[in-house]
Amino acid sequence: MRRSEINKALREMEEMLQAHCVALPPFCYFTPQEWESKGHDYDEVRDNMLGWDITDYGQGRFEELGFSLITLRNGNLHKKDHYAKTYAEKLLFLKEGQYAPNHFHWSKMEDIINRGGGNLLIRVYLSTPDGQLDQESPVTVHLDGREVCVPAGTQVRLTPGESISIPQRLFHDFEVEPGTGNVLIGEVSQVNDDTTDNNFLPPMGRFPQIEEDEPPYRLLCTEYPTAP
Repeated sequence: MRRSEINKALREMEEMLQAHCVALPPFCYFTPQEWESKGHDYDEVRDNMLGWDITDYGQGRFEELGFSLITLRNGNLHKKDHYAKTYAEKLLFLKEGQYAPNHFHWSKMEDIINRGGGNLLIRVYLSTPDGQLDQESPVTVHLDGREVCVPAGTQVRLTPGESISIPQRLFHDFEVEPGTGNVLIGEVSQVNDDTTDNNFLPPMGRFPQIEEDEPPYRLLCTEYPTAP
């Protein structure tokens, strides 16, 4: 991805958050220059990959395959003795025409919440013991306290305010119902680790390769400098 694309995507997400009156913690507003002077008191942000994130799954087609997000809080599976949180929270911004591909999480259970905007479509499949797609078995889903059994491959529609629980090893993808508008998504989950916990089908990357064609507007969660 070009840095200019990333900057544009971050500004678009900021506009969506402002439209829905969502305030962010202070570290989300630091400029790249301000990060250069932030000391070890911000190591939790660095170590747990809090802050801005962009994914195009390494495919270079962000407007079709990818989305923008922010991790607001998180623990750390590799430093449990230092970071005690067993939970994480994210905000995601998915535009009409964008797609988040089929995947499951080995360790993380999550709730996906439509926080506002259009309608969110989530397709669900169980997984086989070897981590592949089970295209036959029905899926039991939990929707805001309601248990429903749906056929494999069903797209569950979430209107604003609705949510779905996604247990470990449940394949799911995201897209916006056409004509309903961009969606602001909330995610409440167990500890998140995007370096080891994703199983994409077909296999693909998680973080973009960045082409620097202009200065960064915000640093992504993978770009923080070490503390001085």
